[in-house]
Amino acid sequence: MEATLKVNEIFLSIQGEGTRAGLPCTLVRLAGCNLRCNWCDTRYAWEEGAHLTLGEVLNRVEELSCRRVELTGGEPLLQEAALELLRRLCDAGHETLLETNGSLDMSTVDPRVVRIVDFKCPSSGESEKNRWENVAHLTPRDEVKFVIADRADYEFARDAVRKHGLPGKCAVIFSPVGRAAQTGRRLPPDMLAEWILADKLDVRLGLQLHKIIWPCRDRGV
Repeated sequence: MEATLKVNEIFLSIQGEGTRAGLPCTLVRLAGCNLRCNWCDTRYAWEEGAHLTLGEVLNRVEELSCRRVELTGGEPLLQEAALELLRRLCDAGHETLLETNGSLDMSTVDPRVVRIVDFKCPSSGESEKNRWENVAHLTPRDEVKFVIADRADYEFARDAVRKHGLPGKCAVIFSPVGRAAQTGRRLPPDMLAEWILADKLDVRLGLQLHKIIWPCRDRGV
């Protein structure tokens, strides 16, 4: 019997974050997450989803006809079959991306996959779950992201970048919390930019492009 995954949504969009922002990308969002971040903007993926076989997922991806595919969540690595899906996407010739929350071991992910690791800052309420051992598995093709809500988050991310030598390992993105409906918190991008420049950090300021393009849509973007 073929393995299945609990899938929340599959859609074609413009990549909104990271070094590939602005490029077309098929997003495969899996259901389920082991974290409960205070400013999470995909809470609907914590539980909602339907079980699909790997073949059904791959067929849907092929129908959307985009060579770039990102597996996201939720937290994709909670589902064992996600590793096989990533391998099969690579085998099919896709530029394959994985967005993971940094709390689970990613050492068994196919090395052809670009890992985007979203380490958590204190305002998320989940920073103690960061698995820093994952840093050892990063390559220059990968990316690390910190979502930042305030000065304490910034200093946490800044210190982590320096401690682990992250700019020398891969791209690093600092992304300000935008419209966090659950907390009402928002960090102005210009403030974050000033902090980065003052500390001379070699990191990228990342804005959520998909929320600029589609400000009134929360799903399918």
